[in-house]
Amino acid sequence: MQPPDPSAPETAIPVFPAERTGLDRRSVVVCVTGSVAAYKAVLVVRRLLAEGASVTVVSSRSAEHFVGASTFSGLTGRPVLTDMFVAGGAGEPHVELGRDSDLVLVVPATADALARFAAGRADDLTSALVLCARCPVLVAPAMHPSMWHHPATARNVAQLAADGRVGFIGPVEGEVASGDVGMGRMAEPDDIVATANAVLASASLRDVRLLVTAGPTAEDIDPVRYIGNRSSGKMGFAIAERAALRGATVTLIAGPVALPTPVGVQRIDVRSAEAMRTALWQVMGRDLSGIDALVMAAAVADFRPQTPSAEKLHRSAKGLTLELVPNPDLLAEIGRTRRGRRPLLVGFALGTESDERAVATARSKLMEKRVDLVISNHADESIGRDDIRAMLVGARSCDVIEQAPKRVVADRILDRLSAELSQGNG
Repeated sequence: MQPPDPSAPETAIPVFPAERTGLDRRSVVVCVTGSVAAYKAVLVVRRLLAEGASVTVVSSRSAEHFVGASTFSGLTGRPVLTDMFVAGGAGEPHVELGRDSDLVLVVPATADALARFAAGRADDLTSALVLCARCPVLVAPAMHPSMWHHPATARNVAQLAADGRVGFIGPVEGEVASGDVGMGRMAEPDDIVATANAVLASASLRDVRLLVTAGPTAEDIDPVRYIGNRSSGKMGFAIAERAALRGATVTLIAGPVALPTPVGVQRIDVRSAEAMRTALWQVMGRDLSGIDALVMAAAVADFRPQTPSAEKLHRSAKGLTLELVPNPDLLAEIGRTRRGRRPLLVGFALGTESDERAVATARSKLMEKRVDLVISNHADESIGRDDIRAMLVGARSCDVIEQAPKRVVADRILDRLSAELSQGNG
């Protein structure tokens, strides 16, 4: 990668367009199963139609207890399909839809639906369609938290993830129909449509081996105290989750955070910067041939105590002085090792500066660390939040993503990464 000319004129800073066209003129099947959350499927269908998609609704018999077929047919202008075989025995809807559709969405997906998909059942139209589908299949689970956490559901989710034929949108933490709160609430319609849009709008990441780091590192002072930072890990986890939905083979190296592992992602938990360093090289290999791209979203501690105490340090009126030594710069090490165009390297730069200074800092890091893209973000606009404002800084470009949910920003970052990989850049 040739370093940019510092004297070159600054390029304009465009803003990513809010509208996406991935669903325009695409054929989408929305399968509705029997959950109270079925009413949200109506909102999903409306959003899909507004994005220009052609929508066919498949409804289970139990779903009709919550939303009538006339509601969906009134929105789509098409009859709602409920049976495996049409009247008179002509045609097989599950085969035809599976062949001709661009996307299948199961919204909501009950625990029973997930069990049917995992077992390969084909005794109703929805499960048969999932078996026949030649296009991406995305499911949005919705159930009581006790059902989501049951070992049987966990096995079914793991089996579907291992099969690699179904992508998951949620569930999320929140209040469910009973009033209880926990993991099992269906993802919001906007998030479901945004995911569908991203899957169809962007270049595929199938067969791409992506390594993502996320969260803070903890540098021990003694057995009970450590030096750390406020990184939540949410941005890195969002990138890993969205990349897996796009078909990438994703390995996530996570610092000490309490976030659930995204479906279809292999996770390695670490604590310190040195442990993250070891994990990185184990996955990449000494020649970096084990991956196609690295997104270094982790907030790795810059310093660590020189000599951690083996015993708890007790309170003293004299105070405490710690001698700190610098941690290795993990991304810079990788940048110095890389030869040629692969792997693609993406770093993050968190700061508290103005946009102009932040861009300059990010571009300086890009050159010093020999990476391809730096995501610059401001502490007040990102740490601990579910949304973020970010700038994608290249050697001679800077694209601004205004405040948006981290999953949406993850899609924008992956759009850029996908384009760079498809063009052979690095």
